[in-house]
Amino acid sequence: MQKLSREALDRSFRSALQHTNALTDVISTDDFSAAYPEDSDWAIGPFARDDAQTFRLDRQWPDPTGVGWESSSLFNPSLIQRGDDLHLFYRASPRKESLASRIGHAVLDGATGRWRDDERNPIVYPTQDNELYGCEDPKVYAAEGRYFLFYNGIWPLAGTEEAAAYGVPASAGEVGCDINLAVSDDLVNWEKLGLVVPHEVSKLWAKGAVIPTDAQGNAARIHGEYVMYLSEGCGDQLTLGRSTDMVNWRFEAVDYLDISELGALHEVACAVVDGANVVLDFFYRDHSDGFAAGQARYELAEPFVQRELHRGGSLAWGGLRRWRDAWTFAQGWDAPTGSRELYLYRTAQEPSEPSAPSEPSAPSEPSEPSAPSEAAEDASTWRNPA
Repeated sequence: MQKLSREALDRSFRSALQHTNALTDVISTDDFSAAYPEDSDWAIGPFARDDAQTFRLDRQWPDPTGVGWESSSLFNPSLIQRGDDLHLFYRASPRKESLASRIGHAVLDGATGRWRDDERNPIVYPTQDNELYGCEDPKVYAAEGRYFLFYNGIWPLAGTEEAAAYGVPASAGEVGCDINLAVSDDLVNWEKLGLVVPHEVSKLWAKGAVIPTDAQGNAARIHGEYVMYLSEGCGDQLTLGRSTDMVNWRFEAVDYLDISELGALHEVACAVVDGANVVLDFFYRDHSDGFAAGQARYELAEPFVQRELHRGGSLAWGGLRRWRDAWTFAQGWDAPTGSRELYLYRTAQEPSEPSAPSEPSAPSEPSEPSAPSEAAEDASTWRNPA
């Protein structure tokens, strides 16, 4: 693996400034989640944008890597509520969907209705070799009395021992993608623990540490274990992870999702425990070769046995949360070019009170993590997937 250096980081940043993609440059959240083509009594959504809660980043962060890094686009965020405050973890990039990303943190203060961007930002930035091309797409969970931030570490494959050993994944092009982990006791100070999915499993490409949660973002124990759905990568094999502590995972190939009647799976986005169901949200290409979103239903007792499919989904990469009596997620795809905004999307509800303009300041002390979700502990039957 190429060693991380200031010179290599500078090349990565300069290259990212030239990024453009005709498809992702015009992608819109409303294309997927504003209206569903079919109804269901278990699917979550559709969603409408709540403009009253828009987060705007009006400053450039200090660059701890020393290469003059700046952002122009925010997207693929994750939300978690503690006390009255809503914490937002988001990907900031030089260009929309470019490499060379960093991860930031902001808080919507429940008392004042004001967004505050964390003065410590970026809270996650490249410090490890497998992050040379960036840190992106955070997914934050509460469990075990702590917080767990899974994110993608991107790195160059060309000429590496890893590429020689495993080959270059067809979907990867010239980069590898690792799932990395950082942990925190307070949502402010983070310690990196490194690689989660070993290269023997990922084959140098694994995205999306999708762990079922309850409505507040607490990772749900299902039959005594946490579960992780992996979809993109892993040698094009659907893969399941299990853990008792959210840090150490064991993985196996499991065909937990079949969407052939809809199209071809691209990536799972999030999973939530809703009553007796686990609802898995996913991104796919339909039979007309268009991008689409869908959801799959599983019973809590058998979280790997698909029961139903639904056309229409959120594509909430950072997870769905129940906030102020509505299912909620955040995204920034629809921000005007060059602006750095993130929007909250919510299921049917009364309009929120407008939030005050954001301002950079030190975040307030968050409350202690809530106890791990017991939502799944009542499932009485365990079937080990074939």
